[in-house]
Amino acid sequence: MTQHIDFMQTEKTATLVLDDGTVFRGFSFGYEKDVTGEVVFNTAMTGYPESLTDPSYAGQLMVLTYPLVGNYGVPERTFEADGLSTFMESEKIHADAIIISDYSFDYSHWNAVESLGSWLKEEKVPGIYGIDTRALTKKLREHGVMMGKIIIGDATAEEVKDFGHYDDVNYVDKVSCKEVITYGEGEGKKRVVLVDCGVKHNIIRSLLKRNVTVVRVPWNYDFNGLDFDGVFISNGPGDPDTCDAAVQNIRKALEGDKPVCGICMGNQLLAKAGGASIYKLKYGHRSHNQPVRMVGSEKCFITSQNHGYAVDNNTLGEEWEPLFINMNDGTNEGIRHKTKPFFSSQFHPEACSGPTDTDFMFDKFVDLL
Repeated sequence: MTQHIDFMQTEKTATLVLDDGTVFRGFSFGYEKDVTGEVVFNTAMTGYPESLTDPSYAGQLMVLTYPLVGNYGVPERTFEADGLSTFMESEKIHADAIIISDYSFDYSHWNAVESLGSWLKEEKVPGIYGIDTRALTKKLREHGVMMGKIIIGDATAEEVKDFGHYDDVNYVDKVSCKEVITYGEGEGKKRVVLVDCGVKHNIIRSLLKRNVTVVRVPWNYDFNGLDFDGVFISNGPGDPDTCDAAVQNIRKALEGDKPVCGICMGNQLLAKAGGASIYKLKYGHRSHNQPVRMVGSEKCFITSQNHGYAVDNNTLGEEWEPLFINMNDGTNEGIRHKTKPFFSSQFHPEACSGPTDTDFMFDKFVDLL
């Protein structure tokens, strides 16, 4: 077991200012630079390496509600022969910053190679600790997600003028691959087009484990001319209304009968392609413990989620229906077509990190190919 104590402890002041003027003061333990983004909270108890490298957090300052963070360090950033990360969910950190209550300078874990703080510094991502994350989370729950700015050093609300606008940026375009990438090529294998809106590596791993060839394409790539047996639409960051090119390509695919499945952002884009509307949640779902029920049954599942937008069930067309419903707030957690093999989930069946209760979604999709 690797045990390490980070003796380079510093107490450099860092300040979080919200766009309503609220100020939280703490200390820096990551890279020292000012950064602006949408402040969101995640209630998961573990999984900070996976969450930080989840492309869906692009443009966001991630608040972890679990009080102690960093105690199991960071695993080695190695990659397999196919280019997929061994332990992370992408090639780099995508969250713009991490905000925590208590940072553990000591870490111990069998595969840890460095501290969370040193990793943040290497990737030039700020981290701030000593924040009352309970009070901050309560504010975000009451007000909704807010724009915020982390300033290294002391600052007042009057000194911060420009917080930017999260919804105005097409973050999917920033994190999607730029060229077609093929995984698991093999004679006789079913071919799945993966529309990369900011895909987590464990989605690709989950498909490859089921012995299919995955053809990963950029979010705005017209894949309809390719040879494929099914379409998979990935998760991704930001506002789905900025991804009209993907919606148009998915809509073409829906004219056929080949299976289509979506996860998270993929659920929203599939719904938009089917004619439904999307709206922004007050503070989103970001946790490992979101309960969902499969519509038409008493089957309930504990799921891992990370999204700030939802499908409006009332706008689903006659050919579509909800597949899952959130048991906490009644919001949509997935849709399905009534006659064709099109379905999706708002939650993450591959759940890395988190529970894997709904891993069967991949089996269902592959069985339909």
